[in-house]
Amino acid sequence: MRTSLMIAAALLIASPAMSQSVSNVAPWDQPFLPPAPEWNGASRNLLRDASDPWVTAFEADAEHDFSPTYADTRAWFDRLDAASDLIRIEQFGVSPENRPIYAVIASKDGAAFDPAKPVLMIQAGIHPGEIDGKDAGMMLLRDIAFYGKDDLLDRVNLILIPILSVDGHERSGVYSRPNQRGPRIQGWRNTATNQNLNRDYLKMDQPEMRAVRGLILKYRPDLYVDVHVTDGMDYQYDVTYGYNGENGVWSRSPATARWLDDAFKPAMNAALEAQGHIPGELVFGVDDENPRAGLSDGGLGERFSNGWGSAAHVPTILIENHSLKPHEQRVLGTYVFIEQALRHLATDGAALRAAVAEDSALRPAQIPTNFVAVDTPTYTRAFKGITYETYDSPASGRREIRWLGQPDPELWQVPFFGSRPTLTLQRPEAYWVPAHRADVIERLRAHGIQMETLEAPRTVSVEMLRLDDPKLATRANEGHVGVNVTSVTPERRDWTFQPGSVRVPTDQVLGDVVVLMLEPQSSESLFAWGLFPEVLSRVEYIEGYAIAPLAERMMAADPALKAEFEAKLAAEPDFAANGDARLQWFYERTPFYDDHYRLYPVAREN
Repeated sequence: MRTSLMIAAALLIASPAMSQSVSNVAPWDQPFLPPAPEWNGASRNLLRDASDPWVTAFEADAEHDFSPTYADTRAWFDRLDAASDLIRIEQFGVSPENRPIYAVIASKDGAAFDPAKPVLMIQAGIHPGEIDGKDAGMMLLRDIAFYGKDDLLDRVNLILIPILSVDGHERSGVYSRPNQRGPRIQGWRNTATNQNLNRDYLKMDQPEMRAVRGLILKYRPDLYVDVHVTDGMDYQYDVTYGYNGENGVWSRSPATARWLDDAFKPAMNAALEAQGHIPGELVFGVDDENPRAGLSDGGLGERFSNGWGSAAHVPTILIENHSLKPHEQRVLGTYVFIEQALRHLATDGAALRAAVAEDSALRPAQIPTNFVAVDTPTYTRAFKGITYETYDSPASGRREIRWLGQPDPELWQVPFFGSRPTLTLQRPEAYWVPAHRADVIERLRAHGIQMETLEAPRTVSVEMLRLDDPKLATRANEGHVGVNVTSVTPERRDWTFQPGSVRVPTDQVLGDVVVLMLEPQSSESLFAWGLFPEVLSRVEYIEGYAIAPLAERMMAADPALKAEFEAKLAAEPDFAANGDARLQWFYERTPFYDDHYRLYPVAREN
């Protein structure tokens, strides 16, 4: 889920005036939500009876509207692991609150995977309230172990992360996600450190994300599926999914996007439809007040799983099940998705690997970034809408949408707005990161980026960047105060890098990731996230009694400097009237001025 709507009903729930009425109904009934269209898909046949010894907590619930706790989930998987040679559990990290983060691996290969077999990685619970993948994965792994679906592992291996944000999962309650229909007890969106993990794919702040990246580097999944639940508008689709480069638009991994478009998506949609689901592309509305105004791609940034996957050449699909569909319907749709993904990788995994190899060989000289929505539609998209009306709300004092819960017989034709880059970065040969920024070096290593570490001082001719007028953000974002710089001034320097410094070549599979992380103008860079605040602090100053006579000597010795100063006085009255600014102008042109002020410490090698 990427967007959050302010819902009047949710605000009312928190008020004292509503406390009595809310206590009279089960909070998970959420009577303020739109009605859900009736559904009776064939995938209901996947459910096992509550009397089955391997029934999941989701299935055992009479309403199929429950998802088990972290402890109960782990206990169930431990029992499955003990009972089946096909299943094993692997801990791959520890959360800030010291909970183990684990994966459940299904394979016929034993401890070591057969490298000829494709690997499917399913990640659930990066947003723990959006937990459909956990319950679907429990069902499917059970069926693989005991109910005749072990053939799925003949040619593919499966890794399920049932809960990535384990601390957020345990901050659970009935009031976590008012805009989502079940499960009735849901985890919290952010982690124990109040971080949104689906903003951390590139900056790699959090231990959960470093852990999952380590797992990806260990097993090299051929397909990585990140399972979420939406919010936003109502529509007929129950399982929506997508990836960067969908429908032939630009992608950092174009061959992979073509495989997903041409081979994977048609097969997946057919499998979902055969089981009574309505699959669709990701839905990000552009106008909350007018559902027909258009759709967007939701942003292509590398902070998100699908954006990172495109840059890192890891085929990545973002699932966004529809929040207004019942939990049962969403879970069963996710089960069908995972099973079909396994079957498709078994038959066409070699073609996907060829596409990844083609993308991994790319070394573009120019790297577009800082994408924004286009002003005119990219194309028109057929859309299966839900009927709605508008009404005058006494709460908001304006017209509000009321969804009526009935499929609109008319197929909407809505404009789709893609994205365009506002900046093109040039790819250097390498970057040099100084030893004193060991934290930055560690983030690069966590990504699996190749680098050379200096064991002795080395003087190198490099290009340093002077940051022109950087601007601090006005509020914090994900624990950082961001910085924006729209222009830089290159300066050629002979710079001595101390032992522990690293040279990071861009001629590698993750070369695009390197550029996006280390170029300060990139909106996804570590600088943009505010990780280089020291360069914004100027050190050492000069008093007026010293700079004033020095400035007079400078003008007497340099007529060109004097002419430049006088021209500035004539052109800028505010400057001319500001004695401090005038003296500062001269100070900046002396060798006494702090040479490292606004000098970005990561250097380019061209």
